[in-house]
Amino acid sequence: MSDVAGTLKVMPESPDVDLNALTEKIKTAVGDEVFERVVEEPIGFGLVALIVTIVVDDGEGGTEPAEEAIAALDEVASVEVTDVRRLM
Repeated sequence: MSDVAGTLKVMPESPDVDLNALTEKIKTAVGDEVFERVVEEPIGFGLVALIVTIVVDDGEGGTEPAEEAIAALDEVASVEVTDVRRLM
């Protein structure tokens, strides 16, 4: 099997969510070996999305386990896969 890089757009529940704390919770939820990086993307009205990049083995369900782990966090309103690519 090969590795897959997935990009997930994580929307916080509100503009009041501490993004640094949420980033740490996401990192813990998906695991250090999967988590690659996070970038903040301003949406509007003070709301900022987190663009999370993960790397997973494509034989283990792809990005779905990470999506479910992130979506289960209290501060997360939604998780959307925006890109998936096989790493060479």
